[in-house]
Amino acid sequence: MTMIDTLLVANRGEIACRVMRTAKAMGIRSVAVHSAIDTSARHVREADLAVNLGGAKPGESYLLIDKIIAAAKASGAQAIHPGYGFLSENAGFARAIEQAGLIFLGPPASAIEAMGSKSAAKSLMEAAGVPLVPGYHGEKQDIDTFREAAKRIGYPVLLKAAAGGGGKGMKVAESEAQLAETLESAQREAQSAFGDSRMLVEKYVLKPRHVEIQVFADQHGNCLYLNERDCSIQRRHQKVVEEAPAPGLSPELRRAMGEAAVKAAQAIGYVGAGTVEFLLDERGDFFFMEMNTRLQVEHPVTELITGLDLVAWQIRVARGEPLPITQEQVPLNGHAIEVRLYAEDPDHDFLPATGTLDLYREAAAGLGRRTDSGVAQGDVVSPFYDPMLGKLIAWGENREEARLRLLAMLDETLVGGVKTNLAFLRRVLAHPAFAAAELDTGFIPRHQQQLLPAPGELPEAFWQLAADAWVQSEAPLQRNDDPHSPWATRSGWRTGSKAEIELHLSSQGQSRKMRASNRACLQGGELLAEIDGTRQRLRAIRRGETLYLQWGGELHAITRFDPIAAAEASHSQHGGLSAPMNGSIVRVLVEPGQAVEAGAALVVLEAMKMEHSIRAPGAGTVKALYCREGEMVSEGAVLVELEP
Repeated sequence: MTMIDTLLVANRGEIACRVMRTAKAMGIRSVAVHSAIDTSARHVREADLAVNLGGAKPGESYLLIDKIIAAAKASGAQAIHPGYGFLSENAGFARAIEQAGLIFLGPPASAIEAMGSKSAAKSLMEAAGVPLVPGYHGEKQDIDTFREAAKRIGYPVLLKAAAGGGGKGMKVAESEAQLAETLESAQREAQSAFGDSRMLVEKYVLKPRHVEIQVFADQHGNCLYLNERDCSIQRRHQKVVEEAPAPGLSPELRRAMGEAAVKAAQAIGYVGAGTVEFLLDERGDFFFMEMNTRLQVEHPVTELITGLDLVAWQIRVARGEPLPITQEQVPLNGHAIEVRLYAEDPDHDFLPATGTLDLYREAAAGLGRRTDSGVAQGDVVSPFYDPMLGKLIAWGENREEARLRLLAMLDETLVGGVKTNLAFLRRVLAHPAFAAAELDTGFIPRHQQQLLPAPGELPEAFWQLAADAWVQSEAPLQRNDDPHSPWATRSGWRTGSKAEIELHLSSQGQSRKMRASNRACLQGGELLAEIDGTRQRLRAIRRGETLYLQWGGELHAITRFDPIAAAEASHSQHGGLSAPMNGSIVRVLVEPGQAVEAGAALVVLEAMKMEHSIRAPGAGTVKALYCREGEMVSEGAVLVELEP
């Protein structure tokens, strides 16, 4: 049996922390690698040893194979865990590790090559008789080939990175007029995320369910499946909610999909953890999509319904141990649901958000509750990496128990300083259609009005509570010469007049002048108040010059209104199109004096490995450009001035 007493984790964020947690439990020393800007990241703080790779972008740090292997050797690590994303499905990485005499906690390089390319994988499955979605997955990559294939398949079509995953390099073209621009953008995104711009195109199947099978194989020829997961709730082809088992799946269909997944793994000599993903239509027919040759983001729901530690299994398989159970012994107990907590703005097309986590509190631990995160209060969310902060997972004896438990966890989770999808996740779980398990990949667009309601006017009761909480959260003034002086209080005391404190507060672009009433009481981060005749407890936490108040299922950031700053912001935005987030300019598509139509792409911004086009809100003429390709820009910076 091969010895592993030191493990290097070639990743960051929550997956690095999660792998290190199991390594520690098994008595294995963990080694972190990090970029120059991740020096104080949580995965670095939790590791036994850390190695600085330098750089900032993935291509300057987490994608540098030679530096990672050198770090493993220098730290005495015998094995490398790739996590997910980055190099986790890179056959060259796996091969380089093996050639260096180290152990790769993943499948052989040959298996990654077979399934790592979506095109090659589809050819293999086609030869094996596994049903496929109609599409083109050949070697030719010119626009004419894709145009001809799309015409044959029929619009809409889905363009997918051949070497990709996680929604990166995946875009929908609704018509031939959109194909060229969509293809170019998907290729750039794929090259940036995976170092490979090759694409494939498929028919965009309407109302499918996304059901995947967790497989596991050892070095002795044993392979089994650990039930399935439903990952149908998605936005931008990125999973948002995952659950296990898949609601409504019959034992017969589970067995058929599981056995097909095992055959696919065995056909390529698979070893370790892998996931075979299928599209499942309303008739119960399933179509092979791809195989992810790594541990999935959503693996915790499988762990909760089986009671197994999949990372521990990965380590044991890498040591040469056989699988500890047979297919007949695989447990399936209860139900588990996971949501992904992202730093993003659901009100603005889920644009990634950056900034400092001024406030970060996770739900209390307990029976059936689990939080896998990669951040802590005070950490910075940068524009260079995926914006996922962590995952909240709940288990119950049945689906409804798990759903209600997860809703309670979301209510307890507090994040301030960075926009998140926390309230959006709560609306998804609370939606009657989700409660009824009416699931398919079009769930979010279909229920968009309820899941993404337009921001409304904040009511008078909110502003009154905000004013009371603000005053009570103020630090007391200090007078060393007379600590009991009325001039050292913030009570609003005045000689001969009623005590009053007037505040001009601002939140979500709205502002209001209010007088503190002292009808609410702030104690230990909770505001006790009577609302509509009912005594309630609301979270209210002050961080510097920002008050975070929980209202209507959301955490609102409240500040003192600054009229000068508001005027300056309004002036800088006049006639200008600004950056919605921190990022780098990858394409400038216009020049001064050029006439553009409404909706025309003007600038392409890359942030967190995704591309975002800045488009003209109406027809006009480009008056000025304030950015150039390759330049880093900050959120709110004016990029283009457009004259109507």
